[in-house]
Amino acid sequence: MKVLVTVKRVIDYNVKVRVKSDNTDVDLTNVKMAMNPFCEIAVEEAVRLKEAGVASEVVVVSLGPQAAQEQIRTALALGADRGILVQTDEVLESLNVAKLLTKVIEQEQPGLVIMGKQAIDSDNNQTGQMLGALTGMAQGTFASEVKIEGDKALVTREVDGGLQTVELAMPALVTTDLRLNEPRYASLPNIMKAKKKPMDTTTPEELGVTIKAHSEVLRVDTPEERQAGIKVASVDELVDKLKNEAKVI
Repeated sequence: MKVLVTVKRVIDYNVKVRVKSDNTDVDLTNVKMAMNPFCEIAVEEAVRLKEAGVASEVVVVSLGPQAAQEQIRTALALGADRGILVQTDEVLESLNVAKLLTKVIEQEQPGLVIMGKQAIDSDNNQTGQMLGALTGMAQGTFASEVKIEGDKALVTREVDGGLQTVELAMPALVTTDLRLNEPRYASLPNIMKAKKKPMDTTTPEELGVTIKAHSEVLRVDTPEERQAGIKVASVDELVDKLKNEAKVI
């Protein structure tokens, strides 16, 4: 079974994000970029399926500028077999990403697609669901456990008050939650081997997809800094502050 995994290039989660002076976007100048953490979990799950003998090949797909090759190479160092970059410098909304991935899936015909439930930059949590709708694949979102039994995928997901397990007919699509696994670190030998693994590059034009903007960012602002808390001496003082300063009662 071929497993296709998507990875997104985002700002490293350790970096403090800066907003451009004209408030049009986030400033990416000289900012360290990395693989989206939820995508790391997706790669790890695919590699574990291969190590267990369930998957025969792990293909990694990323969309974005040429620099996104770095995130594909990282996934190859973690154990994936080959990579595909859909190269474009345009800003990709979730629907555009889903349409491009639909074309890649038509070409690759994977038995299972694994992707992060959301990216830590746009935080939309919708690409997986859109891709499931466009491809007609059964989808199991927010997976905390994935088992493959024959031609079925059993996906356990956390819901309010407990766990829910759904059975998906293959081919299927799974989006990963934080508790699914703990991603491994790439070893130096594997990083060197990853440089020789195959990586194909295509474009939205070659895939026959026209990039369209369906929304517009009007303004980007830095969130207000949190104010330090205070201690009150009595309940009466607390009530007074809530009533006269915070004005919440």
